[in-house]
Amino acid sequence: QVQLVESGGGLVQAGGSLRLSCAASGYFFSINAMGWYRQAPGKQRELVATITYGGSTNYADSVKGRFTTSRDNAKNTMYLQMNSLKPEDTAVYYCNANVQSITNWGQGTQVTVSS
Repeated sequence: QVQLVESGGGLVQAGGSLRLSCAASGYFFSINAMGWYRQAPGKQRELVATITYGGSTNYADSVKGRFTTSRDNAKNTMYLQMNSLKPEDTAVYYCNANVQSITNWGQGTQVTVSS
């Protein structure tokens, strides 16, 4: 079983930056793909970014050029650097991790961007 814990959320003004972390723990050999998703009030959860074990990344169009995801496989931790934040980025941000074909989710961290 894999446990994922997100951290780094908070309140920031538009144009500001935040860095989220997702730390994985538990009994596993390695983590395959990992990803960041977000869910705003009244909306469906949407993909933000994904990253493979080898570091290949993919981003939603809405965050391209502003967000960067990375991971440290030795620490089983993934990061999301968010720059030039906009009020529409306000959401609960979740990380997930694929381990042995099972997708695991964290509890989420709130990001609020004020205008």
